Amino acid sequence: MRVAFASLFAPGHGETPARTRTLRTARGLADRGHDVIWLCARWWGGDHDAFEEDGIEYRAVTAEPAPAAFAARLPVAVRRAGADVVHAVNSPPTPGLAATVAGSLSRVPVVVDWWRDHPADARRWYRPLARRADAVATPSRTTKTRVREHGADGEDVRVLPESIDFDAVESAGVDDRFDAVYARRLDRHANVETFLLGLAELRGRDWTAAVIGDGPERGRIEATARDLRIADRVEFLGDLPIDERLPILKGTHVAVATATWETFATDLLWAVACGCVALVEYQADSSAHELVEGRERGRLVTSPAELADEFVAVSDLERRAVDREFASFDHDAVIDRYVGLYEDLVDGE
Repeated sequence: MRVAFASLFAPGHGETPARTRTLRTARGLADRGHDVIWLCARWWGGDHDAFEEDGIEYRAVTAEPAPAAFAARLPVAVRRAGADVVHAVNSPPTPGLAATVAGSLSRVPVVVDWWRDHPADARRWYRPLARRADAVATPSRTTKTRVREHGADGEDVRVLPESIDFDAVESAGVDDRFDAVYARRLDRHANVETFLLGLAELRGRDWTAAVIGDGPERGRIEATARDLRIADRVEFLGDLPIDERLPILKGTHVAVATATWETFATDLLWAVACGCVALVEYQADSSAHELVEGRERGRLVTSPAELADEFVAVSDLERRAVDREFASFDHDAVIDRYVGLYEDLVDGE
């Protein structure tokens, strides 16, 4: 299959979660022998308009990342790509909308991978984009709901989650120093305070905890731990690479997710795949609850007091180092779902 990715920005313009998701999908397809072309604004030096890297052919549609100019030139670029399917992104929306026009002109189906509604986007373009796409892929049911609110038919929206390397989970060692762990970038959405307040409720019990991650709020969060008089029992480990993170997750009994905003809780996914019992504080702008709903080894809470109660309640659950239920989130398994979506569209199903 020949797949044309239509995205104004590529990771070469700077990495974001959305661009990382798109790149991972493109590389996964290329690794399987599919022809992959990425139509984007130029981010490389030199005077050449195209080059290949890791099985992906990057083609410059414009020299600068200007959405209007990119949208105007995209239909011709799509036609020249000769693709079986176009994989566009929702942000910025005008290039995505141009991709749907290009698909109509070239009679090629268009999938829009919708990571989130970006605050810098002109939201008036979201509705026509959601309605014109042949299919929309979202990382979570929470995002799917937002896309349906923009006018997409629910049957045309598929949840294709973020993915992990499950082989790496199974092969990692075990570091059992901690009883509880919080893992995420420590930004203004992190809300680590709920985690720390829940732990503080249990000062009389024997526990140790780790916070994995770094960010602008780290200093303030560490100060909160000191103010709560639990700093001697909470270790701040920084932003660990995945090969150092996995043994800790596999040896820890409980993982906590309390962030107020999360398009997809990838850090929590790694933790539950490593056998952690998940305690998730429900937040309207977070999809983390989707990883625990209906699962015995997961609980939803709404306050630090409930979190403390659940710490105690789940203590009797067995410790695990791997949970094979989450093998369905492996990189290859999710790429299978993308390919299945493309094939359904090409076959007219």
